[in-house]
Amino acid sequence: MVRWIMACALLCMPAQAQEGEMQLSPNWEYVADTVMGGVSQGQARQEIVQGRSAIRLTGSVSLDNNGGFVQIAFDLAKGASFDASDFTGIALEVLGNDQAYDLRVRTPALRRPWQSFRAEFKAPGTWTTVRVPFDRLVAHRTDATFDPAMLRRIGVLAIGREMTADIAVASVSFYR
Repeated sequence: MVRWIMACALLCMPAQAQEGEMQLSPNWEYVADTVMGGVSQGQARQEIVQGRSAIRLTGSVSLDNNGGFVQIAFDLAKGASFDASDFTGIALEVLGNDQAYDLRVRTPALRRPWQSFRAEFKAPGTWTTVRVPFDRLVAHRTDATFDPAMLRRIGVLAIGREMTADIAVASVSFYR
C-alpha cells in the first residue's frame, strides 16, 4: 500500500478563522489507486503556490487496471468522530487547472472503502474559496445517511476519468 504522510500540523484546531468558521490544520496523506492495483501516479507536497502555502496534489489519473484516482485526505480527531453539526459545510481555498475534483467525506456509517459522501467542485486557475454545504453531499454506494456529528475523514480527489491532476489547497475549514 503506497501512502505518503505530509508533516503539516495535527487535527481540528481553531486558528485565524473568519467569524463563524473553524480552521482545520490537516495532516494530509497521499493515496492513489495503486492500493487496489491501479496505475495512476502522483504526489502531494507542501509548497508555495502563487504566494500561498498549500498542499499540492499533482499527478496523472489512469483508468487502466480498473484504477482511476489520486487523492489527498486527512483524518479528523485522530480517527475518532468529530461533531461538525454546528456548522453548515466545508470550505476549501483552492487553486487548480480548471478541472473538476471531488470532495469526499467519511463517517463511521461507511464500512467499505468505496463508500463516501461526495460533491464535485471545479478548481479554477486563481485562488478561490469553494463552499460545500453538508446538504450537497451525496451518498455514494451506500444507503447510509450523512450525519455531520460523525465526521471521520475529508479528502480531495482527482477521480473517474483520464486527467492531469493539479490542485493546491491552502486551507480547509468548517463554516456556518
